[in-house]
Amino acid sequence: MDDLTGFQRDLLYVIAGADQPSGQDVKDEVEQYYNADINHGRLYPNLDTLVNKELVEKGQLDRRTNYYAIADKGEKAIEDRQRWEEQFID
Repeated sequence: MDDLTGFQRDLLYVIAGADQPSGQDVKDEVEQYYNADINHGRLYPNLDTLVNKELVEKGQLDRRTNYYAIADKGEKAIEDRQRWEEQFID
């Protein structure tokens, strides 16, 4: 996970905490957290990066809508990150 941007890491966490969210669902959650609009040109290339790194799986809900699901490799990356963070937080 050390090669992800903070934005990509946030996307990964949102996907891990949801049940096969659509891109729009992920966008809504991240916009709420950032308190800012996230455009498609920023969101979808970063989601594709997570898919290409095999941290997230992408599937189709219907002809127009994709869903994202955390992959085993993504779950492990989050667990490893949490263990690393814990050594710095009391």
